[in-house]
Amino acid sequence: MTRIAVVTGAAGGLGRAISNQLMDDGLHVCGLDIDAQGLRHMVCEGFDAMQVDLTDASAIASVFEQINAEHGGVDVLVNNAGTCFMSEFPDIPADEFDRQMAVNFSSAFHCSQAAVRLMQDRNGVRKIVNISSNGAYNFDVFDPPHYRASKAAMDTLTKDLARRFARDRIAVNSIAPAMTETPLFGVVSQEVLDAAIAQMPHGRAMQPDEVAAWVSFLVSPAGDISSGNVIILNQGRDVR
Repeated sequence: MTRIAVVTGAAGGLGRAISNQLMDDGLHVCGLDIDAQGLRHMVCEGFDAMQVDLTDASAIASVFEQINAEHGGVDVLVNNAGTCFMSEFPDIPADEFDRQMAVNFSSAFHCSQAAVRLMQDRNGVRKIVNISSNGAYNFDVFDPPHYRASKAAMDTLTKDLARRFARDRIAVNSIAPAMTETPLFGVVSQEVLDAAIAQMPHGRAMQPDEVAAWVSFLVSPAGDISSGNVIILNQGRDVR
């Protein structure tokens, strides 16, 4: 039976890499994103493009109902949708804070709620992989506080769900990459970007397909015994 994966933020740079990797691994991918045009460019055999506003809990519930009707359940959820707003504290507008938390954390929370219900009757070890960030831990880099908070909340959710559903054989992990070359590079100045990349031990940002390979590992049988972990990918930058 083909395993069914849901990837949020599938039309973005990292979401595309993750979706393509999982399809290469033999999974059928349901790609969720608000970007209808970006999703259209990804349509192929083994990929369902599903436009949805991931900040809308009712829309999330509806799209998972559609996935269940079409595929009979979910085996893998990758909560990849995310963005980074760059206002500085204490001048972060309330609506920007709410939007930051809604895109990065609330979407993962509501997608996990919906996915867990559809994982219950599936075979094998089911997987949730949350795409977090080094920004939740490394306070030397430029990330603003509401972005850090959204990713730290995601990692706490990871640990709670891992413990809560361990005996149900649902494994939940976070991957927390450092500088990865995605369209989010465009939210900072070239000067800030150059300084951040200069801190990377390999002298370069990481690539989306490198992070996607870690998702692939966790989703594979080799990842069955990993749960509740935050896997930090940063080329050894922050080892002390």
